[in-house]
Amino acid sequence: MRAALLRMRRATGLPVAFGGLLAGPRQFRIAELSGTATAALRGLVISAGSGLGGKSVALARPCAVTNYRESRHISHEYDAVVAAEGLRSVVAVPVVVGRRVRGVLYAALREALPIGDRLFGAAVDAARDVEQALVVRDEAERLLATAGERAADAAGSGAGAWEEVRQAHGELRALAPRVADPELRAALLGVCGRLAGAAGPPAARPVALTPRELDVLACVASGTTNVAAGERLGLRPETVKGYLRSAMRKLGAHTRLEAVVAARRAGLLP
Repeated sequence: MRAALLRMRRATGLPVAFGGLLAGPRQFRIAELSGTATAALRGLVISAGSGLGGKSVALARPCAVTNYRESRHISHEYDAVVAAEGLRSVVAVPVVVGRRVRGVLYAALREALPIGDRLFGAAVDAARDVEQALVVRDEAERLLATAGERAADAAGSGAGAWEEVRQAHGELRALAPRVADPELRAALLGVCGRLAGAAGPPAARPVALTPRELDVLACVASGTTNVAAGERLGLRPETVKGYLRSAMRKLGAHTRLEAVVAARRAGLLP
């Protein structure tokens, strides 16, 4: 949310942007402020249907007013707070994931001017950025919920269970670089380490691979081609080849299969 607000302001020169994620089914809390002169908006809880943001939540679409305090199209529970920040023209854009509103982004001017297409479009783009980040976070949390259980059960299971562990490991390695939240990314990589270590203690000789080399090897271990690995990791096929060659050299391997086997022996892959 913070990064999306900053990008929106830089792209448009907007003086003020703020927003927050839903804290319940019918309300959200403004948690991120950018360019504000006071802390009046911070922590404000907005109910669905109330004010401009609440209207945006209720309708699940962007809403705008040219003069907040005088608008006849919204309710006015939050006029005092908006006036304390000196805001006049405001646009509110919902963050919608899977047809469900998950948050609201606001862009605002301190003058009663029409909201132009450029400003409106930038606010919509920022909301889409947050939407994509939430999609990634939801997927990460889903994988985290299941991967730990697989790691704990894998040691006493058959080959089929190990293939599930390896598939989960590859998905987590590919997803982690896309996660902006450092704590969640660290949790993903921590589970990757648990999955990799579930097969038993590593070989005595340590091997140091870079995160990207390990990402590529995890994809290769699941049977993907260089092109497919590149699509999963957001890399060009030539870049995938470079990381793979480097990993093979460090592991003393001459083929992709030898590299995967060596990485598993070193406790780097499940």
